[in-house]
Amino acid sequence: MEMGHGDEIVIADGNFPAASHAQRLVRCDGLGAPQLLEAMLQLFPLDTFVKHAAAVMSVVPGDNYTPDIWLTYRGIVQKYEPHFSDFEMVERHAFYERTRKAYVIVATGETARYANIILKKGLVT
Repeated sequence: MEMGHGDEIVIADGNFPAASHAQRLVRCDGLGAPQLLEAMLQLFPLDTFVKHAAAVMSVVPGDNYTPDIWLTYRGIVQKYEPHFSDFEMVERHAFYERTRKAYVIVATGETARYANIILKKGLVT
């Protein structure tokens, strides 16, 4: 509840350098990212005044991998935010820089690749 409108929270996978990037760090090592996303969005509205209220780390060029977890995330977000259109895709190093400015990083035990997600807080009504 300390977060204000426009603040960002990062749900980080188990490979993300959370401790070295966080202003504030919450450890949830035993939980998966989809579990936490589902729990958070029940109480955490996304910002409706921006084009993209959720962002994921883009696949690194040359890495021929399609992150299935993004489909899982999309389903969870759309469950709580029916007008959600799509994720902002953020290049890896730009994603790292953006997370340094986030209000908090939640470190999970998620093992899926490219499972990091940034959420921008909306208005609590």
